[in-house]
Amino acid sequence: MSIIKNKRELLEARTGKLRTLREKVLEILEEGIRAANPYEAVKRYVKIEDGVLKVENVRIRLGDGRIAVFAFGKASIGMCKALVEILGEYIDELVISAPKYSERDIQLLKGIKGTTHIFEGGHPLPNENSLKAARKALEIAEDLKEKDLAICLISGGGSALFETPLTEDITIDDLKELNRLLINCGASIDEINIVRKHISAVKGGKLAKVAYPARVISLIISDVVGDDLSTIASGPTAPDAYTFEDAYRVLSKYHLLDKVPNSIIRLIKDGLEGKVPDTVKPYERVWEKVLNLIVASNIKSLLRMRSIGEKLGFNTIILSDSIEGEAREVGKVFAAILISIRRRNFPLKPPAVILAGGETTVTVKGKGKGGRNQELALSLSIKISGLEDLVFASMGTDGIDGNSDAAGAIVDGETYIQAGREGLDPFQYLENNDSYTFFKKLGGSLIFTGYTGTNVNDIMVGVVG
Repeated sequence: MSIIKNKRELLEARTGKLRTLREKVLEILEEGIRAANPYEAVKRYVKIEDGVLKVENVRIRLGDGRIAVFAFGKASIGMCKALVEILGEYIDELVISAPKYSERDIQLLKGIKGTTHIFEGGHPLPNENSLKAARKALEIAEDLKEKDLAICLISGGGSALFETPLTEDITIDDLKELNRLLINCGASIDEINIVRKHISAVKGGKLAKVAYPARVISLIISDVVGDDLSTIASGPTAPDAYTFEDAYRVLSKYHLLDKVPNSIIRLIKDGLEGKVPDTVKPYERVWEKVLNLIVASNIKSLLRMRSIGEKLGFNTIILSDSIEGEAREVGKVFAAILISIRRRNFPLKPPAVILAGGETTVTVKGKGKGGRNQELALSLSIKISGLEDLVFASMGTDGIDGNSDAAGAIVDGETYIQAGREGLDPFQYLENNDSYTFFKKLGGSLIFTGYTGTNVNDIMVGVVG
């Protein structure tokens, strides 16, 4: 079954060799999405043999203790479906916080021994259900004993979907205002998470600490460049080396001390004075009983894509799973690599496939519609104009690119030439951050998948025939 809904349109936009190359690019892209499928990811890593649960090198005799499952993030429903199929008759409590779910999802999740608590949490900002889900999980985790097991299913979006503050005087509106200020001040995601973790009762390893001395197994789908465990969903089951001093320093650096809600400033100052506990540090005993396992990530998708590229007969290389930077500049660099392969057989000889992943950014100056993948592809298309046998595509694995309904875009050496014939100026659309409108008018370029139910950042494929 095709993941790309408009594949036929994308193929019919070209003939001959370009059509064939487009077909290969789309096939490779779809394999990358399949590798990140949350249901399949859990199935690959969780097994039961002779009454023993096996996850990596951990072995647990089923029936010796209670099992609680805490699932939060964009992929929580798909991950839960797989785990319920495998382990349902042994699960005593299941807590889920997902951005959306259906009645059919609820029916599929009823195959557990105990009780299901399902919440429609908020994203990109937490809502009351995000708080209710976290509180219910903490309530259950506090009752776990040494022979019990907590399985956490963690995916992108978990920071917002699973949250409750350390003190009751911090309201949901306070949390939203803090998030708004941090996102708009220019702070990096690491800096944002430093503050988030220090006002949270679940982030920064605190969920794992509450569950201790029970065993904790976290199955994680990474949406973070570099797969830093302490950053994915703000690390509820991972150690955190940062302190309240660091959180205070971030707020001071971006001149937010007099802007964030007073309840949050009071908490951080109490933390500085040692009146409230810090995040859970790497040296604490709790980590002896915690397994954090990444079951899907950008690099895992790229490795699967490389395998398909090689099977299709291409010389294939992965540049990096950590591509960052301004989207249009990354597009120029990627174009230069493709041109070098075509003209100089370097760094590979054609036929070649170049793969990369990560998450670029767009500095929005115009008022157009689009996203980082579309802007990257548009920038690249200008550089490869007129060159034969070159095809490139970039897309978000969650099926959403920027403020558009497209996942990304596919371009080739004909894209710029076609635009000229139809009176479209790529430079003008690029400067207005209006890549979506450009590709919409051009036709045969925008990739549509709808929401895929997973997220492992962006994937990029370039092919030289």
